[in-house]
Amino acid sequence: MTERPEDARRRPWPVRAYATATTRGWWAVLALVVVGVWLAVTQLPSLASVGGDGGVSFVGEDAPAVEAQARALQIFGLPVLTRIAVVQRDPAGLAPDAVDRAVRRALDASRSALAGRPTPPLLFALPLVDGVPASLPAGIAPDSEAEGRAFDAVPAPGTRGPTTVVTYLFTDPTANPYVQQQVARDYAARIDRPDDHLSGVSGLIPFQLEQGNVVNRHLTAVEIASVLAVALVVAVVFRSFAAPLVTLVTAGASYLVADRVVGLAAELSGVSAPGQLQPVLVALTLGVSTDYSILFLSGQRARLRRAEGGPDAARGATEDYLAIVLVAGVTVVAGVAALSAAETSVFRAFGPGLALTVATTLIVSVLLVPALMGLFGRAMFWPGLRRHAPGGPAEPRSRFVELLRRRPGVAPATVVLVVVVLALATVPLVGLRGSVSPMRSLPADNPIRTAWEDAAAGFAPGILSPTQLVLTGPGLADRRAQLVAFQQELLAAPGVAGVIGPGTVDLRRPDAPFSVFTAADGDAARVLVVLDADPVGAQAISDLRELQQRLPTMLAGAGLTGVGVATAGDTAIGLGLVGSARGDLVRVALVVALVDLLLLVLFLRALVAPLYLLLCSALVVGASLGLTTLLFGQSSGLIFFVPFAVGALLASLGSDYAVFGIGDVWAEARSRPLGEALSVAVPRSNTAIGAAGVTLAASFGLVAIVPLDSFRQLAFAMAFGVLLDTFVVRKFLIPAFITWVGPASAWPSHRLRPDRVAPTP
Repeated sequence: MTERPEDARRRPWPVRAYATATTRGWWAVLALVVVGVWLAVTQLPSLASVGGDGGVSFVGEDAPAVEAQARALQIFGLPVLTRIAVVQRDPAGLAPDAVDRAVRRALDASRSALAGRPTPPLLFALPLVDGVPASLPAGIAPDSEAEGRAFDAVPAPGTRGPTTVVTYLFTDPTANPYVQQQVARDYAARIDRPDDHLSGVSGLIPFQLEQGNVVNRHLTAVEIASVLAVALVVAVVFRSFAAPLVTLVTAGASYLVADRVVGLAAELSGVSAPGQLQPVLVALTLGVSTDYSILFLSGQRARLRRAEGGPDAARGATEDYLAIVLVAGVTVVAGVAALSAAETSVFRAFGPGLALTVATTLIVSVLLVPALMGLFGRAMFWPGLRRHAPGGPAEPRSRFVELLRRRPGVAPATVVLVVVVLALATVPLVGLRGSVSPMRSLPADNPIRTAWEDAAAGFAPGILSPTQLVLTGPGLADRRAQLVAFQQELLAAPGVAGVIGPGTVDLRRPDAPFSVFTAADGDAARVLVVLDADPVGAQAISDLRELQQRLPTMLAGAGLTGVGVATAGDTAIGLGLVGSARGDLVRVALVVALVDLLLLVLFLRALVAPLYLLLCSALVVGASLGLTTLLFGQSSGLIFFVPFAVGALLASLGSDYAVFGIGDVWAEARSRPLGEALSVAVPRSNTAIGAAGVTLAASFGLVAIVPLDSFRQLAFAMAFGVLLDTFVVRKFLIPAFITWVGPASAWPSHRLRPDRVAPTP
């Protein structure tokens, strides 16, 4: 039997010592891992215990929209932006008494504010009736005779009129979101008559909290489905009962420790971990740990088939693949950690979490898998292990690589064809529209979404999260005609469904220091703009971007030249996030590319091959995001963090697979011509990479069980990208690249020998 190259390698003594210690001293390693997992679970906080609210709340206090909102609160004394509301709707028309009760209920809640003494956590309530603000005219006291009769939106007795009442609840913005939601629920609980037609509580605060609830409700299903998928794939690949068990034990231990390590990091740093991180953590832990397990187990099976003893096979496989697994793991850790180079807070929160997850999984895997290989020995692959007789069978050869060797024109043609197809698949990215987290991302029957849809049907989609324009200028409050003209300009703007401001209503008593739309000193005014789109969806963000560009012209046209304007609200915050994300895209992409390139150069000791390997990873990222944009981005847009997470993960995992596959080719090429090394190494590495890719794609694909757009987009992009990388790039494009470039791939070294196989005539 021909000696395999890995048997002839001279490995450093630390690798040999580590392999011997972990496989022969498996009992000590298992005890160490058990104690470590127990300490992590019992002594460290879980990610869920320190996680965020499930929504996108990673906006710095220095963001322009946040600064504008804080400044408005200082000027006017009361907030006019609310992220929570109570909705009532009857498509056939609400009874007059129901509308009257809604108005009186809001008035009762606002008495303290109207008297100049707002009492947290509910400061005041403002009801809107089918688009007409139902509120006290200026100068009317709460205890006036006119109370209850000054609302021209209330129809005459015996008639059916408005269909919808939306009551804004202005809560203390510093209060915990759960407290604000409970205030709204308590308010809604008072709407207890059947003819009040209560739809429910909605708004961005309930929406964000509900996202976290949806994640928590489906997390167990994601975990179970992922475990079953991994077990099935590994069982089929190795035709064994023990191999899936080893993989799942490794994945389970990795997840338990990673969850606590990320939770501890979030607690120590004071950064609230994203609620979106936990299902991704599950998929990443299962996928990466399975990748590393499959690689070690493939090496052990190959040695056992060559009639090596169980302990020797376990030790040899560990020696063969320890360095490869470590380099691959460090590559992924460094790649996802590059997200921390972003200026957007949410990416800085994702980067360390993903990096710690992979690092923890790597450590647990290189400890636990060799120990379990030492424990099980040959039983690891029962009943499917077949021992090869001496002298046969011959090593499998790649038919595609043999074709590349026989016909020199096939390699460049394959490279050009695949590169062009993948490049074309990236074209939809040109029209990429970013969104934050649209309300429609919730399931259709979710009560938060249905209440929002009722409000949108009666008013407009943006009614629950209007945009605030804060105007500042000397004597502005007295320039009512110009303010009304400005509001008319706003109403005519594309994407604007309605405007509420000084020309509509102003809740202000002459003896009270608080005013809703004009400042007490007369030098400021504000206007609420209701957009005709989901407030944090791609269309609303695009409409607000266009509106901001037109504001100077609109102010001048209304006679308000020289007046300053600032924008606040959820759509403004979303616009800032999407804008900063675009700026971060180039920065993060460059950092990820440089990190992956550096690690590939160091591992392969070459400059040329890492360049086309990086190009392959970039094409995979672009193609997967392009198709994701085509499928999901045309309606509500891609959630703004999805391209970043997908890009960092796919690029890093692509380099990870490059280390697996190209490392084997480089090793074979030490004793064979390059073409022959490819023929032998490619089918061997593709078997392991194929199994690993399927499990990784399944792990990420099953994240789509969480019925939120962000997870479905992420799941599709990751699953498609991993499969594309595994079965197109690794199987065809990279062998074609290596064949076409030839030994120059290893430049400046000369480790690759030219292929001397003559072409077929």
